[in-house]
Amino acid sequence: QVQLVESGGGLVQAGGSLRLSCAVSGSIFSRNVKGWYRQAPGKQRELVAAITSGGSTSYADFVRGRFTISRDNAKNTVNLQMNSLKPEDTAVYYCNVKSWDAQQDYWGQGTQVTVFS
Repeated sequence: QVQLVESGGGLVQAGGSLRLSCAVSGSIFSRNVKGWYRQAPGKQRELVAAITSGGSTSYADFVRGRFTISRDNAKNTVNLQMNSLKPEDTAVYYCNVKSWDAQQDYWGQGTQVTVFS
């Protein structure tokens, strides 16, 4: 059984930083994409950043240059370093892992990030 457990959310002042971590347990195809999504109240869930098992990264325009995604394949974790946070970054952040063929698609329970001005 695959489980994703996020940690690192919290309350931070605008301009500050947070680091989210996601620990993945269980059997996942070695070729996969790990990503972070977020959902603000009243809005749809949106992709923030993703990283492939080969290390290629992609970012949403609204976080590029401020957030950095990384993964540790040996520890099966994926992290999101968030710098220069803005109030509009406030959302529940979800960790996701998808196998390359999309046969596996798993989500974490989410972690709240609140940025105040």
